[in-house]
Amino acid sequence: MSSVKKIYQFFISYLRTKLTRVQFVMVIATLVGLVSGLAAVLLKTLVHYLQHWIESIPVGGYLYLLFPALGLVLCVFLVRQFFGGQIEKGLAMVLKAIARKSSFIPMSHSYLHVITSTVTVGLGGSAGLEAPIVATGSAVGSNLARVSDLNYPERTLVIACGAAAGIAAVFNAPIAGVIFAVEILLAETVVSYFIPLIISSVAGVLCSKIILQEDVLFNFRLQEQFDYRNVPFYILLGVLAGFVSLYYAKVFKKVEGGLHHSKMNAYVKAVVAGLILMIMCFLFPPLFGEGYTSVKAVASGTLQTFTDNSRMLSIFDNNWGLFAFTALIVLFKPIAAAVTIGGGGNGGNFAPSLFTGSYLGFAFSKLLNNTPWIKIPEGNFSLVGMAGVLSGVVYCPLTAVFLIAEITNGYELFIPLMIVSSISFFIVKSYQPFSMETRKLAMEGQIFTHKKEQNILTSIRLEDILTDVYETIAIDKKLKDLVELIKRSEKNIFAVTDTKGRFAGIIELNDVKQKLFQAELHEKVSVKSLMKRPAAILEEGQDMSAVMEKFDITQSWYLPVLDKERKFVGFISKTKLFNKYREILAQQAGDLYES
Repeated sequence: MSSVKKIYQFFISYLRTKLTRVQFVMVIATLVGLVSGLAAVLLKTLVHYLQHWIESIPVGGYLYLLFPALGLVLCVFLVRQFFGGQIEKGLAMVLKAIARKSSFIPMSHSYLHVITSTVTVGLGGSAGLEAPIVATGSAVGSNLARVSDLNYPERTLVIACGAAAGIAAVFNAPIAGVIFAVEILLAETVVSYFIPLIISSVAGVLCSKIILQEDVLFNFRLQEQFDYRNVPFYILLGVLAGFVSLYYAKVFKKVEGGLHHSKMNAYVKAVVAGLILMIMCFLFPPLFGEGYTSVKAVASGTLQTFTDNSRMLSIFDNNWGLFAFTALIVLFKPIAAAVTIGGGGNGGNFAPSLFTGSYLGFAFSKLLNNTPWIKIPEGNFSLVGMAGVLSGVVYCPLTAVFLIAEITNGYELFIPLMIVSSISFFIVKSYQPFSMETRKLAMEGQIFTHKKEQNILTSIRLEDILTDVYETIAIDKKLKDLVELIKRSEKNIFAVTDTKGRFAGIIELNDVKQKLFQAELHEKVSVKSLMKRPAAILEEGQDMSAVMEKFDITQSWYLPVLDKERKFVGFISKTKLFNKYREILAQQAGDLYES
């Protein structure tokens, strides 16, 4: 590996001498697009052939139901044995790396998501591959940027290039890949970002077009054209998609969180989750695996019958039974996805949200078509429903619109896609400002949002502006000891510690300067009588939004920082914080490709 790295760095050094900065970044973006595209193709191919192998097993009609549990157990084993017992997953990991880790993602993430999501989804786990693909592509981008000595803004851009290439490759949708990167990963985008993103996305698509077979790719051909007279029904579908998205997020977080925080042994948890999936897949076979095969049947209008293993729906005729079956799948898919991921598997919510949306659109159109007054195209409504739920679950309305437009090989449904996606997104944003995967991190200031000031504060770490060279004085000392300390120090504020070395208070020079010149008080006045409580106390590791808020409330220029044992660490200066803020602001205002 070290020899490969040396060869690569030699090649990169040669390119630096021959290319401008802009051209150099374009070359890196192309490399990232190719590697990420190949990784996406590899993952998609492995899962496809695993599921094809499971379907070809001749023994026992229900033997396949055992495989989701096997996949979860195997995923837990791999994570515990080779990846330290726990891995960060999905979009949240990438966003956190951009905001908190200077866009550095560990090298292991460029392959661990491929391995773990292959066994999870390939063996029947009810989750998606897109989040692992995004994580893999982002890790590829981060590590190629690191060995290419790119700076922080360039590393962030190249991470987005890797994600765009992955999405573009898996869906054969280059525009959707670019829009996804801009909409989800790049909280602040400049025009110069688009060219590298386009290059990476095209490179990823070329990988899938050249290597993947037609049956592996996720695409459709419209059966009917858009009819403007159906617009009222599309509006109603948008409203339904918004509330189904809210249901999806609430149910997923509750089920996944309950399993994740369970005190069960990891292997026992995987087996229990596998048994739950076994029951769910027996009752509703389309819940097995990614589900794109059944989505194709729904969206192409070829779904005419259903498998009723439970016999519960036998009381209905085929039309009403099909409606009930698909409506129940809409309700149970978020649970199946949550059980898969909470039980120890690796996957995401991108594919499950598309799956849920397709069945929602089909169930909605089937319900209306079962009446004698209305006839609407079930395939078109299934496709548009996919965009609506994807928009509401992942908070990516533009990605949803362009993704469905591209996989249907045209823009015939562009108007209904915009209607449904925007209504769904508006509804979920009215209830929750952040998506379910990023809500906790966003509220804690761990990731960037679309608020510029907040992003700058998020990028500043308390440790970066902490001044820790301040001397302390014990609480049992006298004024004369303080005078000696002031003589050898350039500071005008000092921390006082108690007999156990814990923080007790502060002394400001302005408060005691008159007493300093009264020699008769030096032996009489104690430090304890001179100290005071600070206006506020900061904790080690506290986010900068809270720090700024305390400065604003107290109107102080210095605040002490303590560790968990209440020992003094240092002071934070408001001046230093403002200077750091201005420095980042000036850096962001400059051109990305400034030489």
